[in-house]
Amino acid sequence: MTLPTPSDPVTLPDLDLAFAVEGTLAPELLGAAGALADPLEGAERWHGLIGAWLAQLSPELADALHAPAYSLGLQLLDDAAIAELNADWRQQSGPTDVLAFAALDEAAGDVPPLPVGPETGELELGDIVISLETAARQAPEHGHSVEQELRFLASHGLLHLLGWDHPDEASLAAMLARQERLLTG
Repeated sequence: MTLPTPSDPVTLPDLDLAFAVEGTLAPELLGAAGALADPLEGAERWHGLIGAWLAQLSPELADALHAPAYSLGLQLLDDAAIAELNADWRQQSGPTDVLAFAALDEAAGDVPPLPVGPETGELELGDIVISLETAARQAPEHGHSVEQELRFLASHGLLHLLGWDHPDEASLAAMLARQERLLTG
């Protein structure tokens, strides 16, 4: 009897990640977020997480989203900064937990997205912004740590950048189920 061999390791796509921690965030919030809110260590950790998520999602992506390299931004903000973005872009008052600004906008006819670096085929996906203050408030409500909440919100934002949406309960349930597979995979 031969034992199964591990499958080939997943190849992570090249990822150009712009990571920033901005706003007036209290030291205790930054501490609760751990390494994910550290400007240097956080950039490395987010790079690994998002790269792994993109690799896991690759078989499901539309042809226009298959690329050898991706570019995106991730920012951790305070409630005031995300409330301003929420008002400007969604006409909603107050802070929210996560916003995703997709470079791919089907309504504007941007299908497929234009490569950032034509020589590399790098695709600009857009930006994810997360309120660290809101994430810290929500984490206990969901029964997990601030770090887990940040990963949950970032995965949600990434799915939005890749074209997922949740206009109804069924699509929200499907999106949340896909997030869970990202987070546990």
